[in-house]
Order: sequence, then C-alpha cells, then structure tokens
Amino acid sequence: MQLTGSQFTSTTVSMGNDVSTLPDFPAEIRAPAGTLPGVSGYQIHFSSNQIYTPGDQADVLVAMNPAALKVNLEGLKPNGVIVANTDSFSPRDLQKAHYESNPLEDGSLDGYRLFAIDVTRLTRAALKESKLDTRAVDRCKNFFALGMMYYLYERPTDVTERWLEQKFHGKDDLIKANKMALRAGVAYCEATEVFHETYKVPAAKLVPGKYRNVSGNQALSLGLVAAAKTANLPLFLGSYPITPASDILHQLAGYKNYNVETFQAEDEIAGVCAAIGAAFAGSLGVTTTSGPGVALKMEAIGLAIMVELPLIIVNVQRGGPSTGLPTKTEQADLFQAVYGRNSESSLPVLAPATPADCFNIAFEAVRIALAYMTPVIILSDGYLANGAEPWKLPAVDELPSIKTRYYTDAKSFRPYLRDKRTLARPWGIPGTPGLEHRVGGLEKNEEDGNVSYDPLNHERMVKLRAEKVQRVAQDIPDLEVLGPESGKLLLVGWGSTYGAIVSAVRRCHADGVDVSAIHLRHLFPFPRNLGAILARFEKVLVPELNSGQLATMLRSSYLKETVCLSKIQGRPFSQREVFEKINQLLERTS
Repeated sequence: MQLTGSQFTSTTVSMGNDVSTLPDFPAEIRAPAGTLPGVSGYQIHFSSNQIYTPGDQADVLVAMNPAALKVNLEGLKPNGVIVANTDSFSPRDLQKAHYESNPLEDGSLDGYRLFAIDVTRLTRAALKESKLDTRAVDRCKNFFALGMMYYLYERPTDVTERWLEQKFHGKDDLIKANKMALRAGVAYCEATEVFHETYKVPAAKLVPGKYRNVSGNQALSLGLVAAAKTANLPLFLGSYPITPASDILHQLAGYKNYNVETFQAEDEIAGVCAAIGAAFAGSLGVTTTSGPGVALKMEAIGLAIMVELPLIIVNVQRGGPSTGLPTKTEQADLFQAVYGRNSESSLPVLAPATPADCFNIAFEAVRIALAYMTPVIILSDGYLANGAEPWKLPAVDELPSIKTRYYTDAKSFRPYLRDKRTLARPWGIPGTPGLEHRVGGLEKNEEDGNVSYDPLNHERMVKLRAEKVQRVAQDIPDLEVLGPESGKLLLVGWGSTYGAIVSAVRRCHADGVDVSAIHLRHLFPFPRNLGAILARFEKVLVPELNSGQLATMLRSSYLKETVCLSKIQGRPFSQREVFEKINQLLERTS
C-alpha cells in the first residue's frame, strides 16, 4: 500500500498539483495480514491550490480488505466513495477484522457511495497469460486498484510504468504483469463506466522552477550533503537503524561520490561516539535516531558539548515511551532535547515545519554547528519524515554561505581560545603541526585545555558554554507573524503542527476573523523577538503533539499564560481540530 500510494503521489506531483501525504503503516515488520493492527494505509491530499495538510476527511477510500475498511472508515466524508475488494470479504477476513456481519451487505455503509468490485478476480483474469505464480499475481491487485484511481482522477499511467521498468529492471515478467494490472484497472473503469463521473484537478499555480517529490527524510539527507559540500567538509554518519529515522542512513549511503561516509554501528552509543570521533578529526559528524536512541546517546552528547565539536544529532520523533508507537508520530522529545542531559549542558535545538523544510533545517543546523563549534539537535518527526510534498529545487549558487574555520596558527593556538563574537573555540585538526592538544569529558582549564578541578574555573567554563549557545540567537532571523501584529489570539506552533495551524488560521481569515500565528523553527535558544510578540496578544494557543512541552517553556521563559491544545494519538492534527479550538477560545460558533 505504501508503494501504491507513493506512485499516485509521484504521478500527481508530475502533473503539477500541490500535494501533501500521510503514510500510515504497522509497527510490526510482518504484522498479521487482514488484522486491524496489520492495516497499512496511505492518505494523499492534492489540489490546484496551495495546501498545507494531508486533509481532514477523505473523499475516496480504497479498502482492500475488511480491516482496512474498519480502521479508516471514520476518516471518510459522509457520502464519500468506498471502493472495496469483495474478494477479501470472506467470513475468515470478516472475523479477523471483528465484523459480525458483512458491511458490504448489511446496510451499514448506506451513508456512502459503495463500489464493491472483485479486484482480485479481475486481476487474475487480466494476468491469466502471465508466467507469475498465483501468489505473485495476487500481489498485483494493488496496481489494478491504482489504475482505477488513475481513471477516476484522470491521471496518466506513464510515470508509474517508467518506475516499474527502473525498479524491476531485468525482471521482465514482473514488469509486464504490473503494467498489465495497472492498465487493466483503467480499462475496467472505461468498459463498465463504474464511476458516473471523473475528476480533473488542474496544475497548481506554484512558484516557477524545477520541482521534485520529496519526503522529509530525503530532504534532510540532501540538506546535510548540500551543507557539507558548501562547507567543503567530508560528511560522516554514524548511526544505528531505528524507525522512523533509518531512511536517512539508507539515503546517505548512496552519496559516497559526494565525500559521504556512512557507518552502521552495532548500537546507538557506538554510532554517536564514531560521529564525535569524525568531528574531532575534521569531518562534519552526524548521527540519526529516534527518541529511545537519543536516550542512549545522551552521555556521549554531553561529551560533544564538553569538547565543543560540531555534531548534528537528528531525532525523528515517534510515539513513546520505550518502544511505544514506532511507526506513529509525536512531538514529545522537546524536553529531552533541551533539558535531557546531566548537569549544565545546553545546545541549540531546531525543528523543520514541513517535509521540504527538512532540507533548510539541516542546512541551518550545520551552519550553526560550524559557526559556534557546538552539537545541534534537529527534531523531526514521523509525520514529516514519511510525508511528502513538492519541493522546489534550490539553485546551488543561492544556498547560504557556510564557512569552515580550521585553525592553523600554531603560535597562537590554545584549545579553548574564544572567538569574540560567537565564543566558539578553535577547530584544531589532529596532525596539524604545533596543534597537539587533548580534549575529553573532564573539565578543562579555560584556555590551555589542561584538566582542571578549580571550582571557579569550572563555573566560568559552564557559563561560557551556556553563553555560547545563547549567542546563537544573534544569527536567528526575527519571527514573522501570519495575520495582525497584535490582537486577541496568537497561535504558536513548532514542527509538524505548521500545516494544520496555517490552514486553520487562513480559514479564520477567510471568515473575517482576526487570528494570528507564528511558527518556531529555532526552539533553543528562542528568536529574539518572541517575547515581544507574545506580549501583544491577549491569549496564546499552543497546539502540540505532546502534553504541553513548548507551552511550559514559553510560560517559564516569558511569564506568559498559554493554552495548550494537546494530542497524543500517534497522528498529526487536523485543520478542523485547530479551527474548533480557535472558535472555542474566541467564543465563536463554527
């Protein structure tokens, strides 16, 4: 289902539509087929206008078995279209989905437009001359259903056919069978006129340029490579596979020609320690993980803070605690990123707003890490990592400048000599004549780097490291307010709440209601004008996929009372949820 959804997305992007997606798949690698926990789904929202979310309720639901119908029916609009594969609604299938009767026959779907189609049987008929076995033929049924959707929304099949030729190069029988199934789905709709009407969505009026479909993990990987190339640095990734961050490791492993080295470590601690070693040796060190992995890496991250080396830590957040909901999204690692280390050990924390923005945030994180000689945490999440949208490719010569400052002056070198503006210490590469020095987890003397147990020196070093991170704010651009600069209600978002917040606020504006919003991409330190903006509004609403972590930070930092809209369900906010909360606070009737 993920493959089928991604192909519909690629085709739709190629037609110039604006797109937002929400893949949803089981936590288990081989979840029991036909059961409720085993349902894999893919939601796509596409339009000729600019969109910000995968949509609230779907217009069409393709249910390949009873479990898929049961799990996703609540997300379908009243009178929406259901395309159901009747061949998978046997008594055994219904039992696995906990249906007491067949919903295709008992009248429970009367509020929808039901199209019950023998997808499996029709696929077998279309492929009766295929050399594939029955099991392989049946796996082609998703492409038959995809062909039906291409017909319904007047999409071409050529993009998917080219993908099949590339994906299964050398497996001619498999390519031919899937192409035939795809075309058979279209032909079936044409011959039977099963749908009374079809829909054509014109291209969106996007900013002119070259676009590609990109997921958050892909964009983040590309951002890291682009930043390393801009800084003229080798990139080293030390990581241990973990959902939903593993795709970054897979993606970067394919960029060896761009001076990228990837190391799949035996555990999380080895991954981050290898990245720290690479940073000490003069590379851009990167490690990727999710919340549980960050917990394991924390002592080593404290070491990176102590030795003051540029290190990028990517946390693709998921539902927790512990193993939790490994394939579902959450924003509950903000406290962990900002406060979750022993002693006084601060570092900058950033978060992307959209899948495409993951490129920009990766670039920004590298810029900060190199300018201030500090580890930086990027807080992505499962929704951003797996979701996709059109991304306008940036011109290489328009990318921000990133400077690498290897220190080479042996006469003036001291390990903890400070830059006057940034307080960054010099990056002395091992093997440089005259720059022999040692760094480590023990506290060092303020300049010469010798181990020091002097209480006053320790206090100075703690304050210097903290002040260095706070000075990052001098390079953070001021926040821009969407809507009036002051008023009754301000929404503050971060991370993947961006789309739902912007959609809800724009809906309010269309209704003539003055509501404003800001979105934080720098979470520590905060942008310098944040406090002034908060002071200009009577109420502040903070939608978060946690129990109110950013809301707590805003209250403690600015003594501004906030209202938290929390959601901890493993799914992103819908526009409707945010819109209804706005109406409640403004005492409006939606």
